[in-house]
Amino acid sequence: MKFRTEIAITPWQQPLDYSHNIVCLGSCFALNIARILTQSKFSVVASPTGILFNPLSIASAMERMSTLQLVDPDELITSDGSYVAYDFHSSISGVSQEQATNLMNEALRRGNEALAKADIVIVTLGTAWIYRLKESGQVVANCHKQPAALFSRELLSVAECIEALERIVARSPKRVVFTLSPVRHIGEGMEDNSLSKAILRVAADAVCKHHSERVCYFPSYEIMMDDLRDYRFYADDLVHPTPMAISYIAEKFFTATLSKSASATKAKVEEIIKAAHHRPKNPKSSGYHEFCLAQLQAIEELKSVDLSEEKRYFEQMLQINL
Repeated sequence: MKFRTEIAITPWQQPLDYSHNIVCLGSCFALNIARILTQSKFSVVASPTGILFNPLSIASAMERMSTLQLVDPDELITSDGSYVAYDFHSSISGVSQEQATNLMNEALRRGNEALAKADIVIVTLGTAWIYRLKESGQVVANCHKQPAALFSRELLSVAECIEALERIVARSPKRVVFTLSPVRHIGEGMEDNSLSKAILRVAADAVCKHHSERVCYFPSYEIMMDDLRDYRFYADDLVHPTPMAISYIAEKFFTATLSKSASATKAKVEEIIKAAHHRPKNPKSSGYHEFCLAQLQAIEELKSVDLSEEKRYFEQMLQINL
């Protein structure tokens, strides 16, 4: 007897490995994916210009990072006493024009370097609804609490989303993974949210089929909506997934994407990380001395993974042990 509808995910033909450089872009769920990958010591750069929800803003950010189109001070506006720009999330801001410009340009340089080295770009699409400045026609990544009268709200068509996703693929040197954010945008209204997600899903499918050799789709949204169809997997706002749900989706991702060798490496890495968080009752005991030596040996055997932080910790504990 079945009590859940589990999503069958086709394993990648070209699995993810620890040698790969990964860039995560898009909505807040992109940060969740990046955080979990980083915790397992994969090489990840997450959303250099901040959270981006719609495909046009993601495409524009990728083009700006790829061509290193630096910020002009004229782009800056003020919001709650900070200088911000419409192409950047509010988390990238400054108390002066100079500070804001420097932070934004540093983000663009970081993104430029990350995209140039990227083996895999993971793009999380949040919404097909956009906000456009009436005066200039610019599609903004963030309205920065500016007066609503400055903007028009529009729903992108499937064709417009496909065009934006094609721009994303064009700026990705190797492989691209599209996924829909499992977060429902209830501020749009439930009907508008469903319409938005449907448009994004159709567009992603078209682009995946057009570039089947290097572009694929991962069903984060479908796992949340169908497999985890219970409010115990939602946070108090009844919109965002709980840490348990995020971990479950990540587990599905790893199962589908990792090679056998990468899975084995990941298990060893997580054991070392767990060991580094262990606090001994007696750090000067001979048993803990041997424990630290064993962890350093395990780290030495995983040369392809950056475990420098854990290595420093165990070396420090050995000094205490003397």
